[in-house]
Amino acid sequence: MLQTKEEIISRLRQDMMRWEGFRPPQPGANNDLGLGVVAAAFPDGIFPTGAIHEFISSSPEDTAASGGFIAGLIQKLLSDGGACLWISYTRRIYPPALKLFGVDPDRVIFVDVPLQKDVLWVTEEALKCEGVATVVCETKDLSFTESQRLQLAVEKSHVTGFVLRKDVKKANTTACVTRWKIRPVRSQLRSGMPGVGYPRWQVELLKVRNGKPGNWTVEWKKQNFQTVIAPRIIEPNRQYA
Repeated sequence: MLQTKEEIISRLRQDMMRWEGFRPPQPGANNDLGLGVVAAAFPDGIFPTGAIHEFISSSPEDTAASGGFIAGLIQKLLSDGGACLWISYTRRIYPPALKLFGVDPDRVIFVDVPLQKDVLWVTEEALKCEGVATVVCETKDLSFTESQRLQLAVEKSHVTGFVLRKDVKKANTTACVTRWKIRPVRSQLRSGMPGVGYPRWQVELLKVRNGKPGNWTVEWKKQNFQTVIAPRIIEPNRQYA
């Protein structure tokens, strides 16, 4: 049967998305990782698993906020089994705090690398392990070539990788499928409860391949992400291209 021009273009578009890490959803799978309206920024509303996601931070507070947001994503990725490898040379995550985001610390293997220059090599080797659900890498520098190597590794293993870049002064171009910047914002106090409220972040999706960057205020509540303020689509910043 001869295909129409529209069918050929649609088929090529789907093939290109699959090559870039956007695979069709599995029946019954949670394809947005609980991100709700934020997932609309991704092609077909599907969070790209089996890809590398970059988080940049310029302060310890932003790093902590990014770690919390990533933990919420890890919870969803671990729901189908497997383990998480958390690789760093100066680990800033507090393991017991992972329970707040529904992640049992026993499901996370912390790999503390003595030398910063070895972190990305260890991460690349970890991403090649098909039995791993997800890998988190804490580092400072990430060149385009290094990010390419990480992306090539996950395209074979289908492991989802997160690179948390700390103390970034100026972000460079990378091959990562997405780039995020997470900042903490003041939470709303719970009624009748003293102290702080639920974790709340300003979430900026600075870059997403074949998608729409955006800016949201997101709260972690009842083991899920909840959007507090309606999303506002922003233009990609050339600095973070």
